[in-house]
Amino acid sequence: MTSPVGERLSRWGAATRATLRSTWLSSLKVRTMTITGVVTAIAIVLCGTYLLLSIGGDLFNTRKDQVLADSARATASAQRLLDASDAADRVSLNSLVITMRGAIRDTSSSQLISLQRMPGQKFSFDTPQNFASEGLSGNVITGELVQEVRDGEESQYWQSVTLTNADGSTSAGIVVGSQLVFPGSAGIYGLYIAYSLADAEQTLGYVQRTMLVTGVLLMAMLGVLVWTIVRLVFRPIRVAAETSRRLALGESHVRMPEQGDESFNILSQSFNEMADSLQSRISDLAELSTMQQRFVSDVSHELRTPLTTIRLAGDVLYAQRGEFKPPTARTAELLHTQVDRFERLLNDLLEISRYDAGSVTLERDPTNLVRLAEEEVEGMSSLAEKSGSTVTLVANGGYLDADLDPRRIRRIVNNLLGNAIEHGESRPIIVTVDSNETAVALSVRDYGVGMTPEAAERSFDRFWRADPSRKRTIGGTGLGLAISLEDAAAHGGRLEVWSELGHGTCFRLTLPRIEGTEIVRSPLPLVPADEEDAAYAAVIPAPSSATAEETP
Repeated sequence: MTSPVGERLSRWGAATRATLRSTWLSSLKVRTMTITGVVTAIAIVLCGTYLLLSIGGDLFNTRKDQVLADSARATASAQRLLDASDAADRVSLNSLVITMRGAIRDTSSSQLISLQRMPGQKFSFDTPQNFASEGLSGNVITGELVQEVRDGEESQYWQSVTLTNADGSTSAGIVVGSQLVFPGSAGIYGLYIAYSLADAEQTLGYVQRTMLVTGVLLMAMLGVLVWTIVRLVFRPIRVAAETSRRLALGESHVRMPEQGDESFNILSQSFNEMADSLQSRISDLAELSTMQQRFVSDVSHELRTPLTTIRLAGDVLYAQRGEFKPPTARTAELLHTQVDRFERLLNDLLEISRYDAGSVTLERDPTNLVRLAEEEVEGMSSLAEKSGSTVTLVANGGYLDADLDPRRIRRIVNNLLGNAIEHGESRPIIVTVDSNETAVALSVRDYGVGMTPEAAERSFDRFWRADPSRKRTIGGTGLGLAISLEDAAAHGGRLEVWSELGHGTCFRLTLPRIEGTEIVRSPLPLVPADEEDAAYAAVIPAPSSATAEETP
């Protein structure tokens, strides 16, 4: 069973790995510096290892050659003493050995000497005793070396050994073995001289420390060099990114400065040419859009005067239609209806042109959304009855006032109710109001024909109709939902739609209770409770001023 500490460490490790992976994948600078550092470190380690092995091998071979030469001189000196002596008894032979040891010490640079009678010879009481210096006691001289000295044809044989110093420390060494032929029947002895390699080890250690310090300094210098180069290389990229960000924020005059390098200057010039081209195109489009908005606004205003005259004449004819013949009376009714629709269209065009021009201002007042919904439901009830639908208001909350523009919110509710009645197929319509700590919401649910996903995505487009052949019973202008979406966005809220063919449609309006506050979540679900398993739910995002939220 895993302990709590182990679980925390495991979570910390997983989070750390995820952070490192994210940093590695998202930062080209980190990847460049890491790869360069790793490759450089591997190169330094390989080169350092090769140099150390080469230097160590050269030191050992040089010292070995010195040792062999030194041992050869000492062995030759000792053999000359033996050849010149005629000692035959034990006393004279021992005296000769003492003289020979002194000569070896004087000739050789080592004081570690061992003399051993070769095995396999007949023992004689006159033969000198074996002796060994203190540092050569034990198993320093191996049987393999003794056998090579006895049976080999070379004059010298050597072996790497570990020597024990007087203070108890150890050091590497070389033992060189040679044969000495004693006079008379004393036989053949093996002369073994040991040489310490402590000085070579010290030299090699100094070289290792020097190379380690050099490697660290080289890594640091390369790190600074790579960091500097990366900054120089990535600086134009950062400048281009910052310039692009400022251009995206609307600072159309911003340009990328030249970097003082031919290649980077080409990048700056190309970027600035692109920015100039985009600015020119944006200016042309903005001017064209302004002209279109002005045209719509001017035409709408200019049409109001003749429309007023037509309405007055039409009202007179409509009031006297009972005195006309049936065809003429019907014509007066049609004129009255179409004049009403024309007037609504002009009003909607003027309103949408205000949004396009950015000249809309809200007149906020503390508004009770439940009371407002009650009034709108009551006002639309007669129209709903004519269509065979019943409108039910369910107020779960929302009784506290919210900072809203009542006229625009009424227009939204009126549009949503009108659409529900228009497409409700004489079925019930449910209006729901609720609230939470940050927002108030109103949804209008009908059980009519519904819409396809493609139709739902375009339901807020201007002058768009899901079914152009469908007869209008209310006479909408095609701008109602587009204006409603703008009204919701102007409040900092959002208007969303869920719909499915054969299951009806649900529009949800969510508004902040206090101006400028963020909507954490909507008080009402977008998918109705009786359609939680529906296969389709489309959310139409509001413009950039709307507050983003999770759809429940």
